[in-house]
Amino acid sequence: MTEDQQQNMRPKEILIKDFTYQLPEEKIAAYPLQQRDASKLLIYQKGVIKEDVYANIAEHLPENSLLVFNNTKVIEARIPFKKPTGASIEIFCLEPHVQYKDITSAMATQKKVLWKCLIGGASKWKPGQVLEKRIIAEKNEFILCASYIEKLTDCFIIELSWQPENLSFAEILHYAGSVPLPPYIKREVAESDTERYQTIYAKHDGSVAAPTAGLHFTNSIFQELTGKNIRREFVTLHVGAGTFKPVKTETIQEHDMHVEFIEIRSSTLHTLIENSEGTIISVGTTSLRTIESLYWLGLKCIKNPDIKPEELVVHQWDAYELHSDSISAKTSLQSLLSWMGKNKIEKLITKTQLLIVPGYTFRVAKILVTNFHQPQSTLLLLVAAFIGDDWKKVYDYALNNNFRFLSYGDGCLLFRNEAMSYEL
Repeated sequence: MTEDQQQNMRPKEILIKDFTYQLPEEKIAAYPLQQRDASKLLIYQKGVIKEDVYANIAEHLPENSLLVFNNTKVIEARIPFKKPTGASIEIFCLEPHVQYKDITSAMATQKKVLWKCLIGGASKWKPGQVLEKRIIAEKNEFILCASYIEKLTDCFIIELSWQPENLSFAEILHYAGSVPLPPYIKREVAESDTERYQTIYAKHDGSVAAPTAGLHFTNSIFQELTGKNIRREFVTLHVGAGTFKPVKTETIQEHDMHVEFIEIRSSTLHTLIENSEGTIISVGTTSLRTIESLYWLGLKCIKNPDIKPEELVVHQWDAYELHSDSISAKTSLQSLLSWMGKNKIEKLITKTQLLIVPGYTFRVAKILVTNFHQPQSTLLLLVAAFIGDDWKKVYDYALNNNFRFLSYGDGCLLFRNEAMSYEL
């Protein structure tokens, strides 16, 4: 799709009502299957749909391709407290305060942190009140205190402090918190969720939601992929609660896309550049948003080689307003790598607000592995951008053939549709 075609699509005028479907409650998976790779896999290519299971995914991928995974790790973001009166307060840790340069350093902080949070039972908690929680873990006692600092438009600023002071915030969450299951999974957290709502390759603490497409992958699948000379690479996008935020506006132009942290190493950029003219496969929408964001970061480096690190971010509409038809993925990624070298940056940590909707021209990813997403969500819009109006055919098939939906559900393997047609 050329930029002229892209502009004719008028992405900002997309009506969100055109991207809905009926999702019965019974189709939403409340629990994962006993075996990760036993989940069903819908394969869509050139308008044709067939079925298999994740255990056989390597059979459907081209040899010598590159799979890109998101290795973020879900933190135990929900912390229950009780007031002296017995009233329950739940703190949901969203993301670090703006005073921290990135999530990784904030998670490593000792003694105390400032965090943006949602509060369950907020009306029972007044500014200045301090909540205290005593935790017994590994035969040791820990004390965690929460202080109400400030109310913002859509969240609260909470100071969390603890004893002993030499523990990191990541350790404190592990002892005090619980897994933040998505709001559409209407049950209590089970012990098994600690393992199953996490990919087997999760590494960097920071997400409040799992990159769910990766939940199906096992060491057995990795062995099969290696046998076909399919390489693996890892990026990091820390998934925020905004991933569950429904689009409530009439058009997508009025929707404020959530911002998420991404981390990328220069060695990963090297690998992407080497494979940029081959087949790059994104495992999950978060991996896809990350590698597509890298293209736009590289383009900004081309346009302004002296751009400052704090200015090198991806805004919501950058992909539709920056002209780039003549710049290949390889050239753009090389520009970003050169900029990192010039600025002596081995690991780039920045933010992306990239919104991918019908009309978006994909620059890096050619194949997408993903779960089935909620109606009227930005994730469903991303799928529609990837395979065109056939998203309806894919979702109708899944609904009519006993596929399980959302985070713990089944998934699909989507080959990018280059000749897309939309009914907008």
